[in-house]
Amino acid sequence: MKLTLDSLATHLRPGKLAPAYLLSGDEDLLVGEAADAIRAAARAAGHVERDVHFPERSADWADVVAASGSLSLFGDRRILEIRFSGKAGKEGGAALVRLIESAGDDTLLLIITPRLDPAVQATAWVKAVEARGVWLPVWEVGPRQLETWLAARCKQAGLELTGDALTLLAARVEGNLLAAQQEVEKLKLLVSAGRVDVQAVQGAVAQSARYDVFALGEAVVTGDAVRAARVVAGLRGEGVEPTLVLWSLVRELRNMWSLKRGDDPSRRPGPRMPPQQLAALERARPRAARLPFARLASRALRADRMIKGRLAGDPWDEMLLLCTEFCGTRIA
Repeated sequence: MKLTLDSLATHLRPGKLAPAYLLSGDEDLLVGEAADAIRAAARAAGHVERDVHFPERSADWADVVAASGSLSLFGDRRILEIRFSGKAGKEGGAALVRLIESAGDDTLLLIITPRLDPAVQATAWVKAVEARGVWLPVWEVGPRQLETWLAARCKQAGLELTGDALTLLAARVEGNLLAAQQEVEKLKLLVSAGRVDVQAVQGAVAQSARYDVFALGEAVVTGDAVRAARVVAGLRGEGVEPTLVLWSLVRELRNMWSLKRGDDPSRRPGPRMPPQQLAALERARPRAARLPFARLASRALRADRMIKGRLAGDPWDEMLLLCTEFCGTRIA
C-alpha cells in the first residue's frame, strides 16, 4: 500500500500499524518527521526497543537478518530500523524480502532510503513492502509548492504572513526545508503578534536558500528571469563549477528546441524525465516557438569559450545574460 504525508496521520491511528514501512525521499526534514511519527505510534503500541542498522556491504545484510531473529533481552516488542542507499543488491534484496515477510506483532520493520529510481521501485523487496506493509515516497517541495507549504507551517505556528512576506520567506529558504522550519520557529519567537509583514521577515530571516543546476533549468524553462538570476548568484556563491551550470542551460536549450520541432519530450532517448519536468516543458511549448535559438546558442558558445580560457570575460556574467534572454528579455 502507498501512502502520502497527508494520509500518514490517519493511518497511524491506534490499532492500524502495518508490519513494515518504507520511507524514501531526499527531503531530510519531511522524511525525519514521518519516521518520528511512525516511531511514536510504534512506541504507543508497545514497541519500546529500537534496533538500528546501516548495511553497506553484502555481508552486513546477514548481520541484519541474524539480529532480527535474536530475542529481545527483556522480551519487549521492538522497531527494527534499516537505513541504506536504496540499492540493496542481490543479497540485500533477498534479506529485505525475508525481513518483510517475518515482520509482525513483535517486530515493526522501518526502512529509510533516499529517493528510489524506477529500477529499484520494480525490485521484489519494494513490491513486498507494498503487498504487506506501507510505502511512503516523500517528494521534494518544489518552488511552486513552497509558499503553500510555508503558509501551512506558519499557520501551525500561529503566524499569518502577508503575501509579500511569504514570497520573501520562500525566496530566502528555497531548497532548504530544514532552514525553512527553523526560520518559522524563529519568527514565532521573535514576532509578538501573529501577523508577519515583509519588514519582520527582512529583520529575522537569514538568507539560507540552496540551489542546484536543476533549479536553474526549471527557472529558464518557465521564463522566470528573477528566479534564474537568484539561482545563478546562489550557485556562484556556493562554488559550483561553471561547466556544470552551462551544461544545465544547454540541456534545457536542447529540450526547448525539441519542443519547437514538435517532439514529445517523454519519448526522447536517455534517462526518463521526472513528471514535474515533463509538465514544465509542456507548459513551455508556446514559449519554445518564440525563443531566439541562434542568439542563445551563440551566448552558450561564448560562455563555454570563457570557461576554457579561450575568450576574455567572466563566464558567470555571460551565463546570466544567457538566462535573461532564455527567459524572454532581449539584450542588445
